[in-house]
Amino acid sequence: MRLYFTLWHNPVRDNSRVSDRPLARFVRLQDFIWVALFAVLIAISPTRSAPEVSMLVALAVVQVLESKVPTVSSTRSRIFWIALKLVLGYILIGYTGILQSSYWVLLALPVLSAATALGVGGTLAVSIVAAAAYLSFYFFVNWCRGPFELHCFEQLDAFDKAELVLHAVFLAMVGTLANALAEGLRIQTQRSLRAAEQLSAANLQIQQAEVAVRRSDRLAALGQLSAGLAHELRNPLGTIRGSAEMLTRSVGAENEVAREMAGFISSEVDRANSLITRFLHFARPLELRPDIADLTQTVDRAVANVQRESPGIAIYKNYAPEIAPFSFDAELMERVLYNLILNAAQATAPGGAVTVKTRAAADTAEISVIDRGSGIDAKNLGAIFNPFFTTKPQGVGLGLAIVSKIVDEHGGKIAVESEPGKGSVFQVLLPMNPAASKPAA
Repeated sequence: MRLYFTLWHNPVRDNSRVSDRPLARFVRLQDFIWVALFAVLIAISPTRSAPEVSMLVALAVVQVLESKVPTVSSTRSRIFWIALKLVLGYILIGYTGILQSSYWVLLALPVLSAATALGVGGTLAVSIVAAAAYLSFYFFVNWCRGPFELHCFEQLDAFDKAELVLHAVFLAMVGTLANALAEGLRIQTQRSLRAAEQLSAANLQIQQAEVAVRRSDRLAALGQLSAGLAHELRNPLGTIRGSAEMLTRSVGAENEVAREMAGFISSEVDRANSLITRFLHFARPLELRPDIADLTQTVDRAVANVQRESPGIAIYKNYAPEIAPFSFDAELMERVLYNLILNAAQATAPGGAVTVKTRAAADTAEISVIDRGSGIDAKNLGAIFNPFFTTKPQGVGLGLAIVSKIVDEHGGKIAVESEPGKGSVFQVLLPMNPAASKPAA
């Protein structure tokens, strides 16, 4: 809202630095204007008596400090300043001529303050109080005796009576008009705030889309590189394995060292081949085979596989029964959930627990995998879905990259929230509308 008012008042100059200074926040141009106006009132005052000048100075101080010295509650603060101005104006009018005082217009100050701060009901109430306060001076005059005999109410003609009533009506009219203007400004401000919130949300979505696009580009480029490299490596690896097998058959049983070395060569070649196979799975275009499947059953299969590998971790399931079967590739999605749940189990200390939760929201199925493990450093959150990024000593860094690729191919999204030492939450969003999923290649 501060930005909106800055641009509205001065579309060229950036006042944000000025408004951040303590002096600029406390002293404003309108403060000098108020001081000058009350100085004119004091200068043209007929009597310039000490009480009259003192009350004018007090009103000036109250008007300037109204927006600078809040009390406990903002609404109470506004009512306090309005009441204070009403009391000071009432005393000043009473001292300087009662109904004949030229200062009756100062009763408009609390009315205008109410119009800008308290809404229609508050404005009406303060207007009535101000008008009643002005007309209450009738009760302080011994109307037909003494020095006020010339102003006896019974002797006022119709014009004088109407003028006095007009003074009271004028206060209500000023408050109503000011309230209408303030209400229009409040509505416009709310619209501007809503527009700013919408722009902020749209900007966040654009940033997320840009991150997803960059990640997809990196996946595509590294996928092509991995495919070419894997094909080039498989041929020499096959030769090495074949040579190791021939060596194993050719050496005698007495040469245990040579046979052991040949076994090492074969096992390492198998491990390299396994790694190359994972590279190819990452690089090869996915062929989705979407079909109507039950998400709960898919999650159950992934949970069962993880429990076999991590028996010391409890896995709690919290499923949403309202998720009906919808179209997705159950085999690939089981692979996604298996990877996420296995990572959560590996990050959890023995005896700990992992929670798998599903929820339906706006044609979208949400699957959340929650652990209370070691968490992820903030500096790594933006890179965990990148290929070959891993913090595990024996990791390759393709698991989450493949997970992200499968989810993207389904037209879904994957997100993570994590705090070191407190755990992580991986959330997969899948569209339940079959048209939202990409067709099989």
